[in-house]
This record gives sequence, structure tokens and C-alpha cells, in this order.
Amino acid sequence: MIVSHCQTTAKNQMYLPQIEQPAELIEQLLAIGTALSGSQDLGELLNLILSKSREITCSDAGSVYLIDRTEDTPKLVFKVAQNDSRSSDSFREFCVPLTPKSLAGYVALTGESLNLPDAYNLPPDVPYQLDRSFDRSIPYHTRSVLVLPMQDAEGEIIGVLQLINRKININAVVTPENVRDVTQPYSAWEEYVVRSLASQAAISIERNQLQKSIENLFEGFVRASVQIIEARDPTTSGHSERVADLVVRLALEASTVTTGPLRLIYFSDRQIQEIRYAALLHDFGKVSTPEAILGKQKKLYPAQLEVIRNRFAVAQRTLEMECAQSKFKYLIEHPSHRHNDSENVCSHCQQLQQLDSQVEDAIAKLNEYWQLLLEANEPHILAQELPERLRELSEYTYQDVDGEMKPLMSPQELSQLMVPRGNLTTAERSIIEAHVTHTYEFLKRIPWTKHLKNVPLIAALHHEKLDGTGYPQALTQAEIPIQTQILTIADIYDALTASDRPYKRRLPVENAIAILRAEAAQSKINTDLVTLFEQRHVFAALGHTLSLEAHSAA
Repeated sequence: MIVSHCQTTAKNQMYLPQIEQPAELIEQLLAIGTALSGSQDLGELLNLILSKSREITCSDAGSVYLIDRTEDTPKLVFKVAQNDSRSSDSFREFCVPLTPKSLAGYVALTGESLNLPDAYNLPPDVPYQLDRSFDRSIPYHTRSVLVLPMQDAEGEIIGVLQLINRKININAVVTPENVRDVTQPYSAWEEYVVRSLASQAAISIERNQLQKSIENLFEGFVRASVQIIEARDPTTSGHSERVADLVVRLALEASTVTTGPLRLIYFSDRQIQEIRYAALLHDFGKVSTPEAILGKQKKLYPAQLEVIRNRFAVAQRTLEMECAQSKFKYLIEHPSHRHNDSENVCSHCQQLQQLDSQVEDAIAKLNEYWQLLLEANEPHILAQELPERLRELSEYTYQDVDGEMKPLMSPQELSQLMVPRGNLTTAERSIIEAHVTHTYEFLKRIPWTKHLKNVPLIAALHHEKLDGTGYPQALTQAEIPIQTQILTIADIYDALTASDRPYKRRLPVENAIAILRAEAAQSKINTDLVTLFEQRHVFAALGHTLSLEAHSAA
């Protein structure tokens, strides 16, 4: 309960510290301080400061200004307004110039308090005036005004607290007609108490702004980190942002479930922020993965394919040269040969044609091998007949420019082309999979706040499976945080539906969901979350929709 001084006399108020009320007032101020320190939202904090100041002084209305110094010319930002006699629902934040011509501007620039018994009747020599446009627009009448600076611990003025129309009776409704009957000036004691409260409020505002700055710092760091990841791996551009959108949407949906296993799940705003950061940073460990592997689109690297192509070119030129040499040698060894068109059969011409046919067949075989190599180089599932034909290709040799016989394809190149699915060898896949470990090692070095301390763990476990077949630790469901289980589903879905992966085609939404269901049926991902993902159309967070056929089936 707030003690009201509305009906005490001005004389008694000057000696208020000597009576019982100050003890209660001190308790109230301490309670207000506790409330201020516990408020996290700036708007909520400013409204609390204003409402408590009005209660203590029995003020009908009031407002709070903050000084914005983000630009070269500082300005006052009208942040909060309250009025018991007139609705303030239509209030909108706006800026005003920081000049001594206004009441708030004068106090903000000078640090002096203004205690005005009648704001409509000010001395002619003061630099400030009341802006009556507010009164005319409501309509209202501002009479007694108390304007106080809010100073932080270093004495810097960060804002202004303005109280309007101290009422004689707390239940009175102020109108332009009765304002002189129901209001009274602010006392020196009230000015003293509220100024103290304003200083305490300034510290709370500064703390809130510092907290906001820290959050902005984290947000900026996360954004920069995502940019680094995407710069190193352009093929997955936008992946982290999309996964974060899906994760937030699924976590919010899970928090609304009231039946079944998911009913026990609820994420606060801070936990939503934590899981969002984890989603944005879940692939950060890829900064340590070689770019060649990150950007690998086919089984062979472009430089490897170019080297092999040059070998094929040399092999073909060698065949053509050997054919020309054989024909030349034959002509040298048969100098008396003269072609006779009247002869039906010319053995010499037949011999030369046979040499041409042999080289044409050899070149055709070489071209066949090249097409085979190009087919095997694609990152799809390897056809059953390809491995044997690739081994045949690997045994083909040609004479290099140095005269030595060399294979068209090295054992390393053969092993890459023999990858049965996808485009990565076992060794390359191990390097890629190591990104989760690198993610954890990097993120745990960051001094996260206590509300974000689980970001490294949530992010690093997104490739674990509920049945223990995931990596890097082969954890089971009980060991995997529910936040990570949400992240895993979002990560899989985006990988299936992303249109920016050059090594695979984008899947329709219904196909991707079918794969998620199949994974859930094998106890690899959370069945309840997959069902929720589908039923609540979480994929709509990315602008995705089901086809008409899928809608009908559902």
C-alpha cells in the first residue's frame, strides 16, 4: 500500500520526517527499488518509475523523457505518458528538440528541478514555457508541475521525470473547469523524495540500457558469426537463419501443448533466445573445415577433374600420334606402293584403313571412359554396374610425354568416384562431422550470461540421434536436451528443402515431412515434435506450404 499525502497540510509536509509516515515511506521506497531492479523491459521499467512517483505524490498525470545521444545533436524522446483523468492509450513515442525552451529540455540541460505551482502563469524572465498543445488536444489543464532530472551514478543526466497536477484527493478527476479546486502545488519534501527516486530510477534505466547493450553485443556477434560461416560456405547461405526461424516457431508451438508428453515443455522468452542463438551458431565449427571440402559439389574436386581431363587429352593425342607413326612406317617399308583405282582390293590401303579404324576404336573407348567418369562423379547413388566399369577404367594406361606408361586414374581418384552415396569420402565426412566438436570448443570459450549458458551444448549436439547412432558422442534420448531435439528436426528439414544446395535437388514439403516421419519411426528423432511440426505447419515460418494433394490427404 502506498501512503498518500494528498490531504496533509503544506505546513505538516515540511516536517514530514518527524512523524510516522516517513518510516512507511522509506519501506515503500525500498520496495520500489526492488521492483525497479527486477524489471527487464525498458517500457515496463519506465511505466513503473512513473506510476510509483505519481502514487507517492498523488499526481494525476506524468511523463518520462530520455535523452538520445546516438546522433551528433542530442534530442529528448517522449517515452511514457500516464493520465488518470484522460486516456493515454493513443500515446505514441516521439522526439522533441533538446532546448531550454521546454520544461523537460531546460531540466535536462541544466540539471535543475522545476517545481511550478501554476504552469500557465510563469515569470516573464524564464527561458522555458509550457507547451499547451498537449492540453488543447486532450482537452486538459496542466497546473502544478514537478520536473526532475534523472541522473546516473556518474552524475550524467539521462532523462527527465515530469509529474503533473498534484491532487488534493486521490479519487478526483481533473478537468479544465475544476483544476484549481482539486489540485495543489508540490511540496519541497515531495520534490526531495521524488528526486531521490528519480536518481534511483536513473540507475535502473542505466542498468537496463547496459543489459540491452550486452544483448545487442551478443546479437551482433552472432550475426557476424553467421556471416563468417556463410562466407566460407556459400552453398548453405541462409541455412542458419532458416533453421533459427524454424526452431523458434517449433519451440513456441511446443510451449502451447497441454496434453501428451509435450505438455511438460515450456520455454520462457530467455530460453527462446537461447535456443535461437544455438540455432544460428550450430554450424559455426565449419570455420575450421577446409573450404575445398565445404564447397565440394561432386566426388572429384574441380582441379582433380581438370588433371584427369588433361590425361585423357594426352592419351588421345598419343593414340593419334602412334597411328600416324605406324602409317608412316608402313609407307616407308613399302616405297613401291602405287594406288590403282581399277583394282577392287588394295592391300596397302586396307592396311592403312585398319590402322585408322584401330585408333578410332581406341579413341571411342577413351570417350566412353570419360562419360563413365563424368557419370560416376555425380553425387547420386552409385549404379550397380559402375564399380566394375570404374575398376576397368582404373587399369587403363597410356604413354605419357616422358615415355612412361601411366594410369588414367589414380587409386585416390578411384576411391573418390567409388563413394556409393553423396560426394564425400569417409575421411572427408569425418572432417565435416568434426565441425560439431569445433562448434562446442569455440562456443564454450564465450562468457555467456547465465540465461544463455546452454548455447554451446544445444548447438553442438544437433547431429546426435535418439537411438544412439548419431555423432560425435552417440548419445541417447535421455542425454539429449529437448532444445537440441527441436534443433535437429529444423536442421534436417531445411537441409531437405533448401534450394541452394548444388549437390542435390530441393524436396517438396510433403516429401521432407515424410522423411522426418520415417526418421522418427526409426527412433532417431522425436516423434511428438515431428507430429507437432507437421500439424502446426511449422514449416510456414519459411513461407512453405503443402501441395493441394497433401492438404487433401491430411
